[in-house]
Formats: sequence, C-alpha cells, structure tokens
Amino acid sequence: MTIRVAIVEDQRIVLELLAALLAREPDIVVVGQATTGRKGLELVQRTHPDVLLLDVSLPDIEGITVARLARQRDPQLRIVALSVHDAPAFVEGMMQAGAQGYVHKSATVGNLREAIRAVMRGERYLSPVIGVRTAGPGETAGALGKRELEVLALLAEGKRSADIARKLGISPATVDVHRRNIMRKLDLHTIAELTRFALRHGLTSL
Repeated sequence: MTIRVAIVEDQRIVLELLAALLAREPDIVVVGQATTGRKGLELVQRTHPDVLLLDVSLPDIEGITVARLARQRDPQLRIVALSVHDAPAFVEGMMQAGAQGYVHKSATVGNLREAIRAVMRGERYLSPVIGVRTAGPGETAGALGKRELEVLALLAEGKRSADIARKLGISPATVDVHRRNIMRKLDLHTIAELTRFALRHGLTSL
C-alpha cells in the first residue's frame, strides 16, 4: 500500500530535504508541501493525505491548532509531529490535539520512516529521546499553546514582562494576558507555582 504524505515545515531547506528523502521510499509518495499552518490546512483539504508531517513551531498558526483543525476536518488523517522540543508539555499538547506520532528533529530518517508506518498501522510513535511524564492533578500542559509555553518558560527563569516582550517580539500587555491565561488554564496562582510546573515538565532547567 502506498502511503500518501504531506509535509508542513516552515524551514524551506528542511522541508525540501524531508521530501527528497521520503520520495526514495518505495511505499511513500509526497503529495504536497507547505511552509505555514494556513497553507498546511489548505494542503490537507486539497490532497487528502494519509499522513501529515507537521512542524510544531510554525510562523502563523501553532502546530497544536493546525493538528486539531486538520483532524476535525479529516478524522482519518494521521499526524506525526516534528519538533526541536522534547519537553512533555509540547508532546502532550500535540497528542491531545490529535497527533499519533512525535518525532524529535534530532532523530534519524529511519525513526521518521518508522513513525509514518507505525501511525498507518494505528500505533502511537514517540522518538526514543522523548520521555513523557504524565501531568498531575490540575496540570493540563496540553492546554497551553506554543506562545504560552514560551512565556511560561521565561517567567520560570525569572524574566520580567518587559524582558519577555522584547525577547518574543510582543508587547508587555500581551505577555500579561498570556500569564493570566496560563494561570487560569493550569489552575495555578503564583509565579512560584508556575516555576515548579515548568521544572516538572522540562520547560526550564534554571
């Protein structure tokens, strides 16, 4: 059986390398490529792939959101997340959004091939380097988006709103909104609690 794969990856050179490597596989055909989340959703609607390789960090729409919308539109779609992040919060977020596989970008092409074939068999696949810790009571790490995870990590490192705003290219007011949303979603109430959460989930090592 031929596996039809679409790739969404914002770094053009990575995108083209992945497409070229997968095209060598006798049972895989790359049906399309996209560099943004919006174009990725259009690609899924247009080509109806079996498997979507989806970068977690995209310039316009968070990968978690893309995964959720793509699965809503095509419940049969299998999704393999690609990411430089191995923190449990990122992994859990993608899995809760509908991904069946999660491949760290330090993995080999062989791992990626295994992931594609595993999700096609209805199995779950995680890169060997990833160890997922289950969130405790009240800890819904998967509810946080990519920007919220970034803000949380910086808050845990003791950064002020103004410093976080400069680093992420957003306004201090937006940072404050993210902080309030993070606290509400996680049911946490102090910076100390946020810091402990970030440490438990590997978002910062301080």
